[in-house]
Amino acid sequence: MAGCSRTLKRLNYNQETGVWREAVVSKAAALVAVLCLAAPTLARADDKDKGKKAKKPGLELRATPRFAFSPAHILFTAELKGGDDVEEFYCPEIEWEWGDGGKSVEEGDCDPWTAGSTIERRFTANHDYPFAGLYPVKVTLRKSGKSIAAQTLNITVRAGLGDVSPEPGD
Repeated sequence: MAGCSRTLKRLNYNQETGVWREAVVSKAAALVAVLCLAAPTLARADDKDKGKKAKKPGLELRATPRFAFSPAHILFTAELKGGDDVEEFYCPEIEWEWGDGGKSVEEGDCDPWTAGSTIERRFTANHDYPFAGLYPVKVTLRKSGKSIAAQTLNITVRAGLGDVSPEPGD
């Protein structure tokens, strides 16, 4: 890129007087100058991408509703946010621990990973809570038996009509 620097200086800078030229530069010269300035930046970006590890997505867990009266029917959504489509997150097993002693497991049934495969980013499940309580719900994504992401969310269910169970926190 040294040639570009010299060309750019000859086009924009008078080396004899040490003064920047104020003359209008031709479109071709301006294009050369822009390309010369951009080339090192583009080359550095390419070098970074070559050695860069793929960024893993983060796991977010939501519940609708988060506070309810018993008996409560809750929809849970686990979502992978950000990151790249990496093989590690392709077709995981999803384990839901409901906080009431119950557990559900969904096994992945996908075609083998290939370059260009995309990962599923949203997983949903429903669960019923017949009694009042504070329930720590946990979702875990596993690949080959190894936990790759997990998130916990507390659900509060208050006593509804006919529910004589104690209120959460009592």
